[in-house]
Amino acid sequence: QVQLVESGGGLVQPGGSLRLSCAASGSIFSIDPMAWYRQAPGKERELVASITVNGSTKYADSVKGRFTISRDNAKNTVYLRMNSLKPGDTAVYYCNALVRMSISYAPTNYWGQGTQVTVSS
Repeated sequence: QVQLVESGGGLVQPGGSLRLSCAASGSIFSIDPMAWYRQAPGKERELVASITVNGSTKYADSVKGRFTISRDNAKNTVYLRMNSLKPGDTAVYYCNALVRMSISYAPTNYWGQGTQVTVSS
């Protein structure tokens, strides 16, 4: 089994910054990709950013230039640096990882428990 543990959420004023972390643990051979999603009240979950094991990244248009995703492959950890936060960024942020537990196993999708980010004055 694999567990994803997120940290770093909280309350921040508009224009402020936060950094989210997500550490994967358990039976892990490889993780590719790792990603952050978010879900605001009354809305569907949406992709915020993703990163491959080689460092290729993708971002939602709404966060380009403000958010940066990165990962530490040795620690099986993904980060999301969020700058210039807006009230519209308020949501529960979920870590996502496509994990292969051995070379012979098909990859399995895992989710973290979610961490609340609230942007408000």
